[in-house]
Amino acid sequence: MPTHKEVSTVFSRAPAGLEAPLVRVEVHLGTGLPAFVLVGLPEAVVRESKERVRAALITAGYDFPQRRITVNLSPADLPKEGGRFDLPIAVGILAADRKIHAHALKNQEFYGELSLGGALRETRKLLPALIAGAKNGSEMILPAANALEASLVDGAKLRLMNHLSEVVAALGGREAARSMPSAQPGRSESDEQRELEQQNACRVMSRGALKPAADLADIRGQYAAKRALEIAAAGEHGLLMIGPPGTGKSSLAQRLPGLLPPLSGPEILEVASLESAAGHRPNSTRVRPFRSPHHTASMAALIGGGAMRPGELSLAHHGVLFLDELPEFPRNALEAMREPLETGTVILARLKGSSEFPARFQLVAAMNPCPCGYAGDPRGRCHCTAAQVARYLNRISGPLIDRIDIHIELAALPVEHLMGPSGEKSEPSATVAQRVAAARSLQLRRQGKLNARLIPAEVARFCALDRSSRALIATAVARVGLSARAYHRVLKVARTCADLGGAPDIRIADVAEAVKLRALDRPTC
Repeated sequence: MPTHKEVSTVFSRAPAGLEAPLVRVEVHLGTGLPAFVLVGLPEAVVRESKERVRAALITAGYDFPQRRITVNLSPADLPKEGGRFDLPIAVGILAADRKIHAHALKNQEFYGELSLGGALRETRKLLPALIAGAKNGSEMILPAANALEASLVDGAKLRLMNHLSEVVAALGGREAARSMPSAQPGRSESDEQRELEQQNACRVMSRGALKPAADLADIRGQYAAKRALEIAAAGEHGLLMIGPPGTGKSSLAQRLPGLLPPLSGPEILEVASLESAAGHRPNSTRVRPFRSPHHTASMAALIGGGAMRPGELSLAHHGVLFLDELPEFPRNALEAMREPLETGTVILARLKGSSEFPARFQLVAAMNPCPCGYAGDPRGRCHCTAAQVARYLNRISGPLIDRIDIHIELAALPVEHLMGPSGEKSEPSATVAQRVAAARSLQLRRQGKLNARLIPAEVARFCALDRSSRALIATAVARVGLSARAYHRVLKVARTCADLGGAPDIRIADVAEAVKLRALDRPTC
């Protein structure tokens, strides 16, 4: 019978969306013919870790046990993916073979893919595990190449390692690791590894910095569209731009992040966690996300899916989701956006379980007025029939249009606007961003949330109208036939217009402007 010393337990965590359930890596060295058995619902990458671990241990100078090795990844019904389990399996084998003392593994968590030479390589989807481990009070050992994720978790007990031998030395009492935070580069196996560490170090040092965004001053003309963009930024309203090609729809959308306030510390961590859960390298800057998926993107790419990966809606959390050529997106993908636009969350329900991802994004979309794009062109370039135009516009359902607060029409720029008079300079993004920040601050002081997030009961409280304003909006509802949802959205946009003007109450001019910003509700459209 094997003694208890031939069994070891090492802790790690599995990637499961924004969750990181604890995994017990149990290693048993038994009698019989040499074998290496890995159980516990491992996926292909995890099953291949047997060969990486074997080569890494031998290359690093450790004897590989010529015994029957059984590795159990518990809980057995939780799928395990990725190369993160290489290091805990290697440590578990050494501990079971008495190369590492069992007491050195207490309150420790291990993560890292191993090269055949024993070097620790960057591991994806690691940030949620680091956050969960920090909450648990564990000390975590991870690759030095993951310094960026490590820098985002405040108060965590982290050790950054470059090689398996460093891990063994640290567990044996001879400190060879550098604790966070440290700017000294560690030993690496190759020039590629050193270059990767230097890149990560630069990104960690730039944490909190603002990268330059496209400036609104570069946009000539389109003053009404710029005003609509400012209103959308101030109240976090959704925006749909309709116009022929070349009118600046995409350029305007790309400048929206420059009008928004920078991400706060908790928001940076939340956005980085979603990027990490999607398998991307997290971005630690304070600029809000700007996601612009191609119109061929599937519903799973937009909403999320696969192995519970967040989609574009969640990757745009606390930022902007720009959908260019909106009618060209698959109908089912657009319809699946309706609930997240209301709730700010995406719930992925699958046979093996469900995951919930935040998706509080600001939707900006652009589309042409007809299939050819030139409806209403004075030069007569459009030859689309009325039926073709109707079919094109009907690709976007009424319920989705109802959920977009602002829709405006853009016309082709006159040449005098395009060239601009000598010495003319458009208003820069920084100036507009100051007004947006002031309006947002006013909303947060008054109601604790931005205007776009007001529920109907709060709309009645904070968006009250005087007699003349009520008469105006009643006329608009009668003529246009606004739904109850569209009516509330007009009131919220009017409240934002008043906030930008510093007015304590909604004025009739604010209501008129908000009604004018519902272009697709007008019968002429």
